[in-house]
Amino acid sequence: MMTKFTWLILFCCIPFCLLAQEKPKMYYTDTSSTGIKIAKDPVVVKFKGWYWMYYSKQAFQNTADGMQGWNIGIAQSRDLYHWKKVAEIKPDAAYEQHGLCAPGATVRGGKIHLFYQTYGNGPKDAICHAWSADGINFTRDATNPVFSPKGEWTNGRAIDAEVYHYNNQYFLFFATRDKAGEIQKQGVATASNNTNFSRGEWKQATDDAILAPQLPWEGKCIEGASIIKRNNKLYMFYAGSYNNMPQQIGVAESADGIHWRRVSDKPFLANGKPGSWNYSESGHPGIFEDDDGQTYLFFQGNNNHGKSWYLSNVKIGWNSEGPYLMPE
Repeated sequence: MMTKFTWLILFCCIPFCLLAQEKPKMYYTDTSSTGIKIAKDPVVVKFKGWYWMYYSKQAFQNTADGMQGWNIGIAQSRDLYHWKKVAEIKPDAAYEQHGLCAPGATVRGGKIHLFYQTYGNGPKDAICHAWSADGINFTRDATNPVFSPKGEWTNGRAIDAEVYHYNNQYFLFFATRDKAGEIQKQGVATASNNTNFSRGEWKQATDDAILAPQLPWEGKCIEGASIIKRNNKLYMFYAGSYNNMPQQIGVAESADGIHWRRVSDKPFLANGKPGSWNYSESGHPGIFEDDDGQTYLFFQGNNNHGKSWYLSNVKIGWNSEGPYLMPE
């Protein structure tokens, strides 16, 4: 027989159990092609009165190595929390036939410029460029792929593009791997202020990584750079460690876009506690600044080691030391 004391213990435990399973305000995924809940690699821009989110989605059941079968999903929102899928970018050119994903986006001259990667080609994966006047229909750059790195420090692969305008030039941040294909690290290229973003416009800014894994929680991977300007310098939100190891989000800062220093040796946004929706990881950041200066960190997460993937966001505050997580 249960005593009053036993019932009290059970009642007190319920909120904590529910809290572990509680879903965040934004909890978006895509089942449109395979029925599997998968949305990854978010980037958000404001364009023609709407918030637009571009993300990686499965086009068909992945091969055993997970290296093929990716398209780019497009979703719209009025409030940054509730999203509706409106379109999808599918392979069109020959270089995209194995897949395309991990978009980066910037708005310039009344157009959304998308920087995305080919996928499924190993070391030959590279950065491509396309643009759109309506956010849905994109024109491919005739010079695609527009960038891949060179030198002894890299195997030639370029993924996870992020393009940011700073100090009267454009920076293209990308992830690459070492010659052995084991260590993922960040590189950067630059283009002039009046660039058309095509191949030949981008110049590798340094023949070495600008940020490589060093801390225990970063494992063998730093990828997914997302950039914002604050305090008269750049801040890079980056993903440390490979997916589900767990991947977590760190922050680095730079005055010139080339030389970077970690703000902390701990993750800025860690994976969730056991039972939470993002227990397996909080990864692949996408920092977004709204028209009113408020900032939101978009990211991917799951709690089943990658059998499904969701996108969410957290609001970010700033002080002289850099970014901090705002209380819910």
